[in-house]
Amino acid sequence: MKTLHSWLFSGTIAFLSANSALAQIPPSLSLRLFAGVNITGTVGSVYVVQSSSDLSKTDAWTSLAFVQLPSTNYLFVDTTSPVAGNRFYRALLQSPPTNMVFIPPNTFTLGSPTNEIGRAADEGPQTAVTITHGFWTGKYEVTQRDYSTVLGSNPSQFTGDLSRPVETVSWLDATNYCAKLTERDLAAGRIPAGSHYRLPTEAEWEYAARAGTSTRFSYGDDPTLTGLTNYAWYAVNSGNTTHPVGQKAPNLWGLYDIEGNVLEWCLDWYGPYPGGFETDPQGPDSNAIGVKVIRGGAWDGFESDCRSARRGTEGVSPFIHDFILGFRVVLAAQ
Repeated sequence: MKTLHSWLFSGTIAFLSANSALAQIPPSLSLRLFAGVNITGTVGSVYVVQSSSDLSKTDAWTSLAFVQLPSTNYLFVDTTSPVAGNRFYRALLQSPPTNMVFIPPNTFTLGSPTNEIGRAADEGPQTAVTITHGFWTGKYEVTQRDYSTVLGSNPSQFTGDLSRPVETVSWLDATNYCAKLTERDLAAGRIPAGSHYRLPTEAEWEYAARAGTSTRFSYGDDPTLTGLTNYAWYAVNSGNTTHPVGQKAPNLWGLYDIEGNVLEWCLDWYGPYPGGFETDPQGPDSNAIGVKVIRGGAWDGFESDCRSARRGTEGVSPFIHDFILGFRVVLAAQ
């Protein structure tokens, strides 16, 4: 594993990489605005950038971000907080976590246009959203095998095949799974120090589901709905049951069952979109009737429920268990 370090000290930022000589930034440069690490590597490879204020403590590293190199030489700038005292950085080359896909940062349009077929009122106003940090997300919905391996139980109603998505899980069950999985994988060294699993925010979910598209479904507008059965398990083809994950075609970023099988919990409380421009939105601070966001369509849903912009307008309490409710996880550095 390649490790790149930079040291911050006495008015000078110094960068040291495995492939380059020491380079210094003039002391006249504002340290409050510029600190970080220069990363040299292969375009498209993913690094986790970490910082520490004490190199004598091996467990003092904090993960700041996952970075996918856009060029062979990339300068990561730490904007998390003003620099005070010594700060040390390193960038660790990451192997893809098992069954996860890296989602790079970018800007997209959240919600649907007013003329979209099947549109609901709460899908607007459309909002330009910037996702500032890349993250890993599950290639598949969390399966019954995944869930039972981590928590030792399987609450699902549709049993008989552990590769089916886990369901009949509440939002609290899903977040507990994320916490236990984080604890296990940190202890085993499978994920970098300071990173953690969690549910996606609603904005992250739709960004990943769209995979760069702005159409009704992740694969196109499909006005005659002739293509949906190739991507989703829903009321027309599910036989009123869930199905093993990964049997339908993935979206353009390699995510399976994003359009159906089970509805997926998101991190956010349910609330209206603000319109305009937002950066890394996480929804409202609370919801008056205690409703969380669910996304993605399900085995009992209609075609319009499988659209990328479709929200769980019926709303669900974080305490509710239902056999249409499942989830997929995100691995985040912060």
